[in-house]
Amino acid sequence: MAGACVASPLCTWLVAACVTGAWDKEGPKGVQWARKRRAAVRRGRESSKGLISAFYGSGIQGLMSSFEPCPEFYSSSRNASVFFGENGFSLFGAWKPENSRSQRRATRSPGQAMAVAVTPAKEVAGKKRTPTKQRRVVVTGMGVVSPLGHDPDVFYDNLLEGASGISEIETFDCASYPTRIAGEIKSFSTDGWVAPKLSKRMDKFMLYLLTAGKKALAYGGVTEEVMSQVDKTKCGVLIGSAMGGMKVFNDAIEALRVSYKKMNPFCVPFATTNMGSAMLAMDLGWMGPNYSISTACATSNFCILNAANHIIRGEANMMLCGGSDAAIIPIGLGGFVACRALSQRNNDPTKASRPWDIDRDGFVMGEGAGVLLLEELEHAKQRGAKIYAEFLGGSFTCDAYHMTEPHPEGTGIILCIEKALLESGVAREDVNYVNAHATSTLSGDLKEYQALIRCFGENPELHVNSTKSMIGHLLGAAGAVEAVATVMAIQTGWVHPNVNLENPEESVDVKVLVGSRKKKLNVKAALSNSFGFGGHNSSILFAPYK
Repeated sequence: MAGACVASPLCTWLVAACVTGAWDKEGPKGVQWARKRRAAVRRGRESSKGLISAFYGSGIQGLMSSFEPCPEFYSSSRNASVFFGENGFSLFGAWKPENSRSQRRATRSPGQAMAVAVTPAKEVAGKKRTPTKQRRVVVTGMGVVSPLGHDPDVFYDNLLEGASGISEIETFDCASYPTRIAGEIKSFSTDGWVAPKLSKRMDKFMLYLLTAGKKALAYGGVTEEVMSQVDKTKCGVLIGSAMGGMKVFNDAIEALRVSYKKMNPFCVPFATTNMGSAMLAMDLGWMGPNYSISTACATSNFCILNAANHIIRGEANMMLCGGSDAAIIPIGLGGFVACRALSQRNNDPTKASRPWDIDRDGFVMGEGAGVLLLEELEHAKQRGAKIYAEFLGGSFTCDAYHMTEPHPEGTGIILCIEKALLESGVAREDVNYVNAHATSTLSGDLKEYQALIRCFGENPELHVNSTKSMIGHLLGAAGAVEAVATVMAIQTGWVHPNVNLENPEESVDVKVLVGSRKKKLNVKAALSNSFGFGGHNSSILFAPYK
């Protein structure tokens, strides 16, 4: 009953916010009101408070008081204490029997609409942005949660050693599946990073995201003192996910098989891809740009480039950006098995992910999160931040060809790389390192390789590797984790090996690919590619800060 009492008003709240209107005996008045409102906007007769305050009521309390949980909720002190504290505080206000829906409906004047928006705390309209010169964007922090470690330095040291994070799946019994291996995170703790109460309720993708995000701040030297001095209205979070809270949503479906009353009241918000960024911003008090992007396995790069653009446009000074995914659960594994996309090399997990090798048989699922702290250059210098690399720019394109297969001629990939070079002002001969998307699939690896040769074939210094050979494919988190690896290559002067490249494809020039051991490289400019189902292509560029 407790679940039903809380879930009911939350669901009602969400629906009401979308379909609010006013009705009386003669029919809908909300439509007529909306038409008059639009006409008023066109005539320029808006009040100084703006459209958001024109709804009847004053603020969120008006909305909350319009919907109340079932009476049984308030009759149970246990429910009140579990979800809203010992004093029984509720977002819906104190329960008064005389304030029932029917009584309020009877006392509401005809045509009166319920409040559905929050009145802004202060007026911000009318301000004009002062034109500025091009703002440079730098990387000042990194956070990672991965099968090879949860610290950028530990993670990259393992990559340089050629260690593998791929092993047999232990989280659940997958004996009946044709694929039983993954880049599964075996040891992970949120202690000191996420409140224990939230840790028990959240999906792992959100826990990975919050942890990696806060670690990026710590790695970037953003102490409490620094946080107290930054303008939080110019700090944002843009961390996406390809799959979102699959475990939370799957558990809700299983509960629904018994009864909707058994469903977790947080199943909807904790399943959505945007809630990770939102929760992190709430924790930090960051009020700048905040949303998520979901473009399958290209998600992270989309988030990173958009975050950088917010800084360039002057909308933010600091942005946490990247991606997170945790889909190694029965429905996630089963779904990719059904797509026939996964390797079945179960007897030798560490050899399963083998980009560009002729014996590859599909990608290996991974999980984790990667987050970059991007910052406007002068802002970073002013607070004395260490600068790990400069973000130069990037590009997106779409194959417009097939849901899962790359374009046979690599048209979209080539266009994406060339646009990225153009947008960032980088000469192709200056790019001497590429962290490739290369997932260990039969067609994908070759199409990307051919596109790289088409774009950089005249560059004898080009070095290409795939981080996925050691950690598997982290889906929406892949690009961000690989961006961390790219920045670490710039910092250390070493690029990690391609493991399992024992029998390369005949059409592949092994001189271009990094071998089985790490290699010393003075990175001039580095390209990181990420592509996703749906034909989403993304390329981003980094370089040493000078």
